[in-house]
Amino acid sequence: MAANAMDVDELLARRRLRRKLAFWRAFTLLVILLGGLGAFAWWNDGGLLPRSSPHVARVAIGGLIRNERERLEMLEDIGKSGAKAVILSIDSPGGTVVGSAALYDGLRRLAEKKPIVAVVDGIAASGAYIAALGADHIVAPRNALVGSIGVIFQFPNFAELMKSVGVAYEEIKSTPLKAAPNMFDPPSEEARAAVRSLVEDSYDWFKGLVSERRLLDGDKLASASDGRVFTGHQALPLRLIDEIGDERTARDWLARERGVSKDLPVRDWHTKRVGDEFGWLRGTSVRLMSLIGLGDLANLTIGAASDLAMQARLDGLLALWQAR
Repeated sequence: MAANAMDVDELLARRRLRRKLAFWRAFTLLVILLGGLGAFAWWNDGGLLPRSSPHVARVAIGGLIRNERERLEMLEDIGKSGAKAVILSIDSPGGTVVGSAALYDGLRRLAEKKPIVAVVDGIAASGAYIAALGADHIVAPRNALVGSIGVIFQFPNFAELMKSVGVAYEEIKSTPLKAAPNMFDPPSEEARAAVRSLVEDSYDWFKGLVSERRLLDGDKLASASDGRVFTGHQALPLRLIDEIGDERTARDWLARERGVSKDLPVRDWHTKRVGDEFGWLRGTSVRLMSLIGLGDLANLTIGAASDLAMQARLDGLLALWQAR
């Protein structure tokens, strides 16, 4: 009787062991599969859809526009990929004139190969609107902010503060306009005039681009380019945008006007390395967290830190909307 009880106990122990082994084998296989999926997504720039397969590429432009070298390389890669069209998702107050102009040029080169629709997610102001002008069609929600067509040059001046604390700033320079204006002396009229000429020259270029791309002139152009931001509802009659809507509206336009099937999947494209101090952290975090559905959270938190660092060192002529 005792022997039979021992046999039963041994049989039950073996069954429990087999169940445990089966569980850990399945768990190990799942880890391997997820690891392989993650490695593939990493290798494929965070997208599970291969670049060569037909798709609609989605490119996000957010935060401050500055050095666009990495994004320009990505646009070139999209031009060689299986993408049938591009959705430019914009939520940015702008940035430097040079960076925005480079982005515009890159988008126009891509537009020669693929149709591009810009969709304003929240704001496309100043330099970000320059980027939107690179698209073939612009869509914005009713209450999105669009415009702020203009250029600004900003510099701090501590001259009065230095006087109050009894600190003098001395310099010897080759000509009066060398390194003028600076933050330690009140700007001379000549220095103001020199900077004003830079601002006006870039503004004329910006306004000419709006005139060319949006077919505006005369009073209509003057109203649209006085530096204000407009809601999507206000921007539509000014012809700064083409339609009120969202990404679905953009897909409808691509299907209707360019024959791009609405059944094609959308693939998010990301730069390999963002050109700022937080680029490696943003790329790594977004790719890993997107696998568990938290990519937007990573973009929000890390993007905020990155934008603060970039804003602290923006210099030169800016096409940037700032709410004060």
